[in-house]
Amino acid sequence: MSTKTIMITGATSGFGEASARLFAQHGWNLILTGRRQQRLDDLQQELGGEERVATCCFDVSDRHAVEAAFKGLPEKFQAIDVLLNNAGLALGLEPAQESNLDDWENMVDTNIKGLLYCTRTVLPMMTKRQSGYIINIGSVAGNWPYPGGNVYCGTKAFVRQFSLAVRADLLGTKVRVSNIEPGNAETEFSKVRFKADDARADKVYEGTRALDADDIANTVWWLVNTPEHVNVTTMEVMPTDEANGPMAFYRQ
Repeated sequence: MSTKTIMITGATSGFGEASARLFAQHGWNLILTGRRQQRLDDLQQELGGEERVATCCFDVSDRHAVEAAFKGLPEKFQAIDVLLNNAGLALGLEPAQESNLDDWENMVDTNIKGLLYCTRTVLPMMTKRQSGYIINIGSVAGNWPYPGGNVYCGTKAFVRQFSLAVRADLLGTKVRVSNIEPGNAETEFSKVRFKADDARADKVYEGTRALDADDIANTVWWLVNTPEHVNVTTMEVMPTDEANGPMAFYRQ
């Protein structure tokens, strides 16, 4: 079998980094993207050097940077078999009337526009080859909103619907699309949400067993290795210690 290639956005931490390590262990070529050049360089050296790992330092919300990165890939990395749209973030947990508009725009630009730019750029390559897999990292927040989630929940609801709609567009192309929706997961997610307030971030996971990055990496690996005639459209992955709670009511 020829070596396959996976492109992972947001590969410098969390689900993306764990997925990079797992796919490297199985001999895949990697295209790793992120905004932290040093972390990308370190991963490249650790996971196989330039022969096995290509890196692209850019912000997925920058459309022109995304297009330039794809065009600038070395020839051996241009046939992308899997695109893992992992880059994303949550910012703040304030109620809508108190939220920061810059945070809202940042979430829309990264979680929605970044997903669009990367997907639209890679799809023509995959449909031409009649082969490929788009895996999007959504969230249970796209289905089960919570106080303070406002725009973050909205962006992840978009990921769900966009994944389903693109899947419909791709019928007959043999290109698959899946949306993984993790629940509570202990990564850098909360540290980013609370802007490096580690004490506040740590309380999110206090007293509970959350998912970790490897749990989602293993889910991605399982999906990629399902038979080509199988397409798991949506997969909600929750820790055992988390469930959907009762409807909330405000009482005077």
